[in-house]
Amino acid sequence: MLSKLIVGTWEVVTRIDRTQDGAEVEEPSLGTDPIALIMFDASGRFAAQFMKRSAVAVWDTSAVGRAAPNNSRAINGYDSYFGTYNVDDEKTLVTLTLTGALARENVGMVLTREMAVEGDQLVIRVPTATSDGTPVVRTLTCKRAC
Repeated sequence: MLSKLIVGTWEVVTRIDRTQDGAEVEEPSLGTDPIALIMFDASGRFAAQFMKRSAVAVWDTSAVGRAAPNNSRAINGYDSYFGTYNVDDEKTLVTLTLTGALARENVGMVLTREMAVEGDQLVIRVPTATSDGTPVVRTLTCKRAC
């Protein structure tokens, strides 16, 4: 059951956006290989932190914008949020409710992710959109850290 298999700490290996026709799209806020950890505990709490590998050290106002659909907003190459989660084992969907977030407007958001655990890998699929509104599916591939 997914609800049991996702418990633990996961390190993100890749983060790839693809259009409906399968074309890979560059996502500039965090990139395709961010430094990232996602944690799920057995009592229904989670935390996620993402940092672009080449994050700039100064405030970049071009990174300020609205969150994409079904997604939180990164600021200056960094995104962080935490809260509670529920798993629909039958549909392999995980619903995240953000209790806290780097971008305050994300607090209270409810996000849905399709997830699958295969061995020591967690694959997360997020239907979202690019900054210009093009629909994409973001796929995060993670390895179990503990």
